[in-house]
Amino acid sequence: MKIENPYAGVKKGTWLRGNLHAHTTASDGQQPIQKVIDDYAVLGHDFLMISDHDIVTGAKDYAKLDARGLVLIPGNEISRWGPHLLHVNATHMVEPDGDRQKVVDTINAGPGFAVFNHPNWLADFNHCSMENLALWHGYVGIEIFNGVIGRLDGSPFATDKWDKLLSAGRRIWGFANDDSHAAKIDLGLGWNVVATANRSVRGILTAMRRGSFYASTGVTITDIAVQGSRIRVQTKDADRIVAVREVGKEFAWADAKTLTVEVPVGAKYVRFECRGRGGRTAWTQPFFVSGA
Repeated sequence: MKIENPYAGVKKGTWLRGNLHAHTTASDGQQPIQKVIDDYAVLGHDFLMISDHDIVTGAKDYAKLDARGLVLIPGNEISRWGPHLLHVNATHMVEPDGDRQKVVDTINAGPGFAVFNHPNWLADFNHCSMENLALWHGYVGIEIFNGVIGRLDGSPFATDKWDKLLSAGRRIWGFANDDSHAAKIDLGLGWNVVATANRSVRGILTAMRRGSFYASTGVTITDIAVQGSRIRVQTKDADRIVAVREVGKEFAWADAKTLTVEVPVGAKYVRFECRGRGGRTAWTQPFFVSGA
């Protein structure tokens, strides 16, 4: 059995926390860009991406501002003509196009990558359909949690579509973001915790591309280890840890801060949900399994 460990080589003390989805008054946010940066610095985040709708916020824009110690990532939320997606590390404007595969391909021709946003937004829970997510290729991930959708129609969660994609053999990472618009109430709802000792745009995004991060709404993971056919996840504050395989089956759990599992024969992947008080959760990325 071979287990692909996206956290291989991770050392304690190298985790950086940040948000890739935040809006300002340049589009439909309530706060000017400097105030948004200030607010995330106060939260203790290490990195932030401004993602105004169909507007690139790049290095030249950030150079005019006080970064407040944050690593500021160039970004854009491509919104017109179809389901929304993040252009992470957007060094130039990619024009919106109803053909979202064309948009993803154009993004991939540069240094950035694409993440599809809030798949279960709207009353039909289908802002980004399963059919389209299965059809499109080349995007790095989807938002499995989007904070602002918690006060809008639909669900802020999209682990259902994530598990369907993973079970079909797709290698898709799960992201958690605020999608902050309103002051105060949209801040610090969801974030990504990246394992990298390189505190730079390149270091953070390189780690994200290989899945060396976890998504969280409040639970902290302190250690992840693979030994042979076993995976161990240790947290600071989970009340229950659940191991999940295709198609969303919960095959092991512990009401504890640590869980060690034997990967089942025949599993395609294993991921972990670390659940804490008040619904707070942390999600590991999937460990892909072959030869089981």
